[in-house]
Amino acid sequence: MALAAAITALEALFGTRFTQTRPEREAHGHSEAWFPLTPPDAVVYPETTEEVAALMKICAAEGVPVTGWGAGTSLEGHALALKGGICVDFTRMNRIVDLSAEDRLVRIQPGLTREELNTELRATGLFFPVDPGANATLGGMASTRASGTTTVRYGTMRDNVAALEVVLADGRVIRTGSGAAKSASGYDLTALFLGAEGTLGLITELTLRLHGQPEAISSAVCAFDTLEAAVETVQTTIQMGIPMARIEFVDEEIARIFNAINGTHLPEKPHLMIEFHGSDATVAEDSRRFGEVVADMGGADFQWATTTEDRNRLWKMRHEAYLACLASRPGSMGLITDVCVPISRLPEAVERGREMIAKAGLVGPILGHVGDGNFHAILLLRRDDAGELAKAKEVAHDLAHMALEMGGTITGEHGIGAGKRGLMAAEHAAAWQVMGQLKAALDPQGLLNPGKIVPGPEDAA
Repeated sequence: MALAAAITALEALFGTRFTQTRPEREAHGHSEAWFPLTPPDAVVYPETTEEVAALMKICAAEGVPVTGWGAGTSLEGHALALKGGICVDFTRMNRIVDLSAEDRLVRIQPGLTREELNTELRATGLFFPVDPGANATLGGMASTRASGTTTVRYGTMRDNVAALEVVLADGRVIRTGSGAAKSASGYDLTALFLGAEGTLGLITELTLRLHGQPEAISSAVCAFDTLEAAVETVQTTIQMGIPMARIEFVDEEIARIFNAINGTHLPEKPHLMIEFHGSDATVAEDSRRFGEVVADMGGADFQWATTTEDRNRLWKMRHEAYLACLASRPGSMGLITDVCVPISRLPEAVERGREMIAKAGLVGPILGHVGDGNFHAILLLRRDDAGELAKAKEVAHDLAHMALEMGGTITGEHGIGAGKRGLMAAEHAAAWQVMGQLKAALDPQGLLNPGKIVPGPEDAA
């Protein structure tokens, strides 16, 4: 009865922007990973903060769950409506509200994607650097505290969001942060909502920090006999103070897949993919010094991407590695897991991860962000093979515990969602219960994205 009352009120408020059709519900019940179809009861397309606030007041009055939706590119089931209820699709809230080029700040609605923003910024000489690969919405990227290939130089969403507007579970609208370069004023509520995955509030506006477009860019790929040599190359490069904009690694299996799918001719060895940003002079000098380090470490088959087209092709190949892996095993689905360890432990972590995958009898190429110790295992599974899925979940579980043993974290950038909620106690111990207390204070009915991140009744201490 409560759901029916909420549906009646929302349909009256949103008209044709409210839907319960099966195709719309199923489109918002899919995940890019292994999770089963989990459709919400209805989908709503708001266009303003006021509409989101009105929606939340209705759902709070009736006790109906609410889950936010951006582009649907998350990998741990973040946006699946596990308890049913209303899915709030933010794709119509996709405007640039205000641009202050002088302050290098832009205010946007959450449904704007990173590629759309950077297209609009081209004429300003500025760009937004956080690049998770997928063309995700910026609201979704904030909600998952996303990062990606450029983190080694520009940081994560945590470093590039200055302020937020958030609708709370009871419909109140608050603003966090400011346009100032720094602040010592009270609790950092902006940081609280970044990475909360929509469990504490719905983000309806973001103020983002922008960066100057580099005058020159240089990219390259090079091969190593071992991952240890590749990681040591990166460590030496960092210690020498050579600023890298991107530094990625792929294992020999990924190199083989690239060759088969993209027609490249990479040696079937571990590879580094590197990019430098700066002036013509600094990029040339950084590239030269990096090349010397690679030579000292035994790197070979050095290939520079000398044109914009070559660079775009190189990074498109890297960003589409997941799709290439799926294509390499037709009919498969992916269970993608990520962990992050201290950089010095990365070679050991990757090697142990490969041993776990092989022992389980699974196919699982590995790649990642060597500049920050974050790597991904793409476990390729036969659809409808419950045995393989169970083995893959066990491998993901063991990888997470290995990362904790090494002083790392169960996820560097994919987030928790539903997939890693069961590992939170192992990483955070009593602090996980504190997260639950924060959730209870801001969302006492547990309506916002239920079943994600925080403890539930079954996890009571």
